[in-house]
Amino acid sequence: MTAVPLLSRALYEEVADWLRQRIFSRELPPGTWIDEMKIAQELGISRTPLREAIKVLAAEGLVTMKVRRGAYVTEVSQQDLREVYELLALLEADAAEAACWRATDEELAELRRMHEQLEAAADPATGSRERFFELNEAFHLRVLDLGHNRWRKQLVQDLRKVMKLNRHGSLFKQGRVAESLAEHRAILDALCARNPKAAAEAVRRHFANGLQAAV
Repeated sequence: MTAVPLLSRALYEEVADWLRQRIFSRELPPGTWIDEMKIAQELGISRTPLREAIKVLAAEGLVTMKVRRGAYVTEVSQQDLREVYELLALLEADAAEAACWRATDEELAELRRMHEQLEAAADPATGSRERFFELNEAFHLRVLDLGHNRWRKQLVQDLRKVMKLNRHGSLFKQGRVAESLAEHRAILDALCARNPKAAAEAVRRHFANGLQAAV
């Protein structure tokens, strides 16, 4: 029997990545109708892998399917944001508590270096907005890694995709970047002190303030 070579990634996954990045970059802003025919022509593909990609994004909450109208980039309401932030606060506070017990000294030192890079990216003279967003998310996901629960991390990653639909409207409000960095330092200090109660409280405060800025 002849073996059938398998592609490293299905085409629909590549298309999903392509669409996801355009949603996050606002090339496809919230509320935009996804023109399947136009996109299929642009990518030189049939509509079948495109529709499979749209299903993936719909499952992630980035796309909303409307009966007899097609697919639209999700518009996030204030209630949506509240619900997402509440769940993120719960899950990430739990991860921070676990990280206090499970992270090694070397891993916490690495997390501190990540925070130093985040502070550098926030410098208006030499930093980069996109780099700041990238490092900010990486910091949070690293704390999740240190909590050692892949299911919790998977849930958070899905929720963060929805949060990104609004990210440009929150972190860069007047003074919010400096506040966010201070909140990250509080999380980091509590982790390094191996204080689970303080770490969880610092995470909850971080998300409460983030929600206030977002809405």
